[in-house]
Amino acid sequence: MDRIELCVALPLGGLTPSLAFIEAAVATPGIPPVHVLVRPRPGGFDYAPDEADLIVHDVRHAVSAGASGVVVGGVRAGQVDSDLVKRVVDAACGADVTFHRAFDTLSDPPAALDVLAHLGVRRVLTSAGADSVADALPALTSLVGAAAGRIEIMAGGGVRPEVVAGLMRTGVPAVHASAKRTVADTVGVGLGTAAPAGGSGRETTDEAQVAAILAALRP
Repeated sequence: MDRIELCVALPLGGLTPSLAFIEAAVATPGIPPVHVLVRPRPGGFDYAPDEADLIVHDVRHAVSAGASGVVVGGVRAGQVDSDLVKRVVDAACGADVTFHRAFDTLSDPPAALDVLAHLGVRRVLTSAGADSVADALPALTSLVGAAAGRIEIMAGGGVRPEVVAGLMRTGVPAVHASAKRTVADTVGVGLGTAAPAGGSGRETTDEAQVAAILAALRP
């Protein structure tokens, strides 16, 4: 099944989109089910109590706005933040919960699959610990075996049309790609250390690359 992961700030790995953006995406005719990334800030995934509360509230808002699922991650001392994930699953009220690439920072990925499956997480997005998932195909195959159908393994991280065939041979039932391109967009004033004045541009989804990936998935 096709899905869209909705987020903003692609250069930062994605952040939570606004409620208005979620509502617009859900209301757009012909759009596949929308899964909303809930990540309140850039950086790591060990969240303070107030940040965890924000995540849970954003999950409720996203589902109330019509999202079919949410995409989250939380880590505590190298392990799954089980308390946060349980709160998210409860707040999602039956909508799909995907644990994102925070998974790739965990110290024992196979054990984490057991924890996440027990908590009711539907799928895990992973590059099997590599910067590019195409460089970790044996590890990805092992994760598919460890999941044993209890939780879906979705391959992500550096997914391009030419690597799709190799990914599918690992047994993964789904792949994830940002499929982005840079749009030239001159800014006349510096807005911060990561947003200097000038023609640095912005990243957005590339429809042609999405189409090429879909074609590779459906030969």
